[in-house]
Amino acid sequence: MWRESKKTFKSKQTFSLDDIAEILMGRRSEGLKKNTEEQVESRCFSIMFKGRRKNLDLIASSEEEAKQWVKSLQKVVSNINNLSRQQTTEHWIFSCLRKADKNKDDKLSESEVKNFLRLINIEVDDDYAEMLFKKCDKSKSGYLAGEEIQHFYDLLTQREEIDVIYGEYAKTTGFMSPQNLVDFLMKEQRGKATLADAHKIIEKYEPDEHAKEKKLLSKDGFLMYLHHPEAMILNPEHSEVYQDMSQPLSHYFISSSHNTYLMEDQLKGPSSTEAYVRALLKGCRCVELDCWDGSEGEPLIYHGYTLTSRILFKDVIKAIKEYAFKTSDYPVILSLENHCCVEQQAVMAHHMSSILGSALVTSPLGDGMPTNFPSPEELKGKFLIKGKRLNKLEACFASETAADEDTDVTEEEESNDEDEGEAEQKEKKKKKLKLAKELSDMVIYCKSVHFHGFDDARKNLSFYEMSSFKEAKAVTLAEESANAYVRHNVEKLSRIYPAGKRTDSSNYDPVPLWNAGCQIVALNFQTTCNDMDVNQGRFLVNGKSGYVLKPAFMRDITTEFDPITLTRGDWLKHKTLHIMVISGQQLPKVNKKKSSIVDPLVKVEVHGVPADVAEKETRPVDNNGFNPEWNENFQFDVYVPELALVRFVVEDHDSTSDNEFVGQYTLPFTSLQLGYRHVPLLNKNGDLLPSAGLFVHVMVMDAE
Repeated sequence: MWRESKKTFKSKQTFSLDDIAEILMGRRSEGLKKNTEEQVESRCFSIMFKGRRKNLDLIASSEEEAKQWVKSLQKVVSNINNLSRQQTTEHWIFSCLRKADKNKDDKLSESEVKNFLRLINIEVDDDYAEMLFKKCDKSKSGYLAGEEIQHFYDLLTQREEIDVIYGEYAKTTGFMSPQNLVDFLMKEQRGKATLADAHKIIEKYEPDEHAKEKKLLSKDGFLMYLHHPEAMILNPEHSEVYQDMSQPLSHYFISSSHNTYLMEDQLKGPSSTEAYVRALLKGCRCVELDCWDGSEGEPLIYHGYTLTSRILFKDVIKAIKEYAFKTSDYPVILSLENHCCVEQQAVMAHHMSSILGSALVTSPLGDGMPTNFPSPEELKGKFLIKGKRLNKLEACFASETAADEDTDVTEEEESNDEDEGEAEQKEKKKKKLKLAKELSDMVIYCKSVHFHGFDDARKNLSFYEMSSFKEAKAVTLAEESANAYVRHNVEKLSRIYPAGKRTDSSNYDPVPLWNAGCQIVALNFQTTCNDMDVNQGRFLVNGKSGYVLKPAFMRDITTEFDPITLTRGDWLKHKTLHIMVISGQQLPKVNKKKSSIVDPLVKVEVHGVPADVAEKETRPVDNNGFNPEWNENFQFDVYVPELALVRFVVEDHDSTSDNEFVGQYTLPFTSLQLGYRHVPLLNKNGDLLPSAGLFVHVMVMDAE
């Protein structure tokens, strides 16, 4: 790809197709909307990148050409995303080989081989590199070409730990027979397996046609099988929607974002419709819109009283409409923080009803006044509005005259953290906000109300009346009245948002709030951090639908469950988790410096109720990111497995300063597969690192 840059010393004119997140046709990005006229619409397209890279906005010379670019790019990107694990590994190794071949003669000299080893993140001493080189240089020509490079690649990718396991079971002829494979699957992987399953695996994964004809599995075929998604650490059944989706909305954890419009920090960062697109593509199901009066009668979205940039409300609604259901079919909640005058509120209502159309829920489902939430299943493809409402929902069913007794409500603001005293003072002075009837009437299942304690909520609030809690308040309730919070959240929704003082868009730990049954635990999706990793791990399952069913003991109004004190009950299923961290593969460099090689160590963490929280780590392996081996065993006690998450983190050990993050993977305890498993790794943006991974052994025992 070529583009002209105005910068004289712009070195990087290329980018990897791996970095593309989405290709948008038309004038869809803010840059194109701002800088081009409507008549070039059909010639424009934009490339959106993963992570925080800026878009590349392009204009083709004709509509035809633009379409061809978009179509071709989409095809290539989809091909890359569908490569098998084996192919991505080869792809990665070959791209490193290409980089190492300095003079582009398709041969590798000894110094180029050393260069290549550094690129794949392995520090080999000169003697070893020389030995490998001589072993492969069959023609004694002083460089490797063709099959010699292939041989060098085979020596490099040999996995001794796999050889050992394979050798245990390939007893008969040096190959695994279908019966050997069944033995391995039953004994090591703790699965139910039949000879028919073994035949299927051989048919699917054996690369050698001769072995396949004889119904045998070679070592390569065995390795390819172990790298396949169905054999990885995440239970493949859980990567589809596998939970009951017909329960009331309040029975689910819901993937939720805070200040969704921000790309960076809370004070001066850019606001962007792309931030909504990114969150929705990550499966987020509750997005936030801060609405303010704009010029020419058009409401704007930005972070009030700050220097963040501004975007049109209607552009945000259009972007949401287009991307809401690409990753998940389940409902999206639009959480409105409304600072607009009555006239512009009416404009907001108009935009939402004209853009979202019949997908917007504007009256209760079914006949008559509901007594509980509809389910995610019933709300598929729908939008719900969360905001203030002038009256009770029951008024929809009352006579017209009785309905409008009140036209002002107190303004709801996610204020900065003041202490309670100040807050009380402010409460008295709070200005009344006039609410447009059109907007009020759109709030059906998520009416915002103030929280005055659990007793008050039980006596006076209807199921559809929900409160937003500031992080500190929520954490206190989750620690001091956990059981009351769990019960409250059986029938009502709770939304939690980060403290105002987190101007850098940092996050809080969502786990204690999930433990208290809170559904809408909103995080800054634009920030990469452990808390966001854990959030991604929680919603990795159930088809990445953004809805995860709470355990049965959190859906029962009389539940005795208290995550802090853990009295006896259905939730106590004490398990012992044994994890052996065996090896790592192709860990990426953290430092782009040529000479720097990682010294990787692995941390295994358990997140869940306080009794289950734990962390253990391996020793670092010096100078080897290519195929480090640890072979270390860890044991964890897990008391409430249904709320536990397991996180694998790889760090680059540094004796003088903090370790640097290399990659991580988080998944629910109940979604672990047992036995020998590969663990994929994600980078700090939550995207897959193409060929990096860990190899572990997992065992779970009942602790009696």
